[in-house]
Amino acid sequence: MQRFTELLRLLPPVDWLALVLFIAGWVGYAVFARRRARTRPSFLASSNRVRRQWMLQTTFREVRVLDGVVVQQMTATSSFFASTTILIIGALVAVLGATEQASELVRELPFAARTSLLVFDLKLLVLGAVFVYAFFRFTWSIRQYSVGVLMVAAAPEADAITDEAQRQAFADRAGRVMGLAAESFNDGLRAYYMSFAAVSWFVSPWLMLAATAAVVGVLYRREFRSEVLSALESN
Repeated sequence: MQRFTELLRLLPPVDWLALVLFIAGWVGYAVFARRRARTRPSFLASSNRVRRQWMLQTTFREVRVLDGVVVQQMTATSSFFASTTILIIGALVAVLGATEQASELVRELPFAARTSLLVFDLKLLVLGAVFVYAFFRFTWSIRQYSVGVLMVAAAPEADAITDEAQRQAFADRAGRVMGLAAESFNDGLRAYYMSFAAVSWFVSPWLMLAATAAVVGVLYRREFRSEVLSALESN
């Protein structure tokens, strides 16, 4: 409690403002993107329709090895990011053990803010929290893709499906699972984007504010105005 009180005293108001707006920008954009996708095309929603179509086509195939390979590749991508995130978290923990040396190194950067060791620790903890969140989302994506593989493997044989409603119901369920896995992966990637804004806090809270706005702008453009989205919607 004493350290928290000291932190409240040492951290300038502009730093608190930067931290609050960073969190608000991250959470606010996630809520905005989810609601915006209900009224206009988004990258995730459009690609989810493709995933649903993929699962529908799976029901027509006698051999589904290709489908399993594709899901395995998606799982490998999530696993790569999860493993990388663990390395980053480990590096941040190591820096926490050598805060004084790391703080001196940051102070050598041009225009870097001069802060106390306690404030420097707070910035490291915020950055670490971003990657911990990313790790949980990537690993949850892996679990969901694993369920998707099970659903593909458990799908009825192509000649055993005589009811079109059964085929459509499977495509809905399996497509939904694949879409949720992709959404979790997307959340992890979004955390990586936001980590750039968090890193800029070591230089200046004003830079963090600018970086947060820039990252949110990039996320919006890629989610709702990218060329890939246009290509998906043209089909």
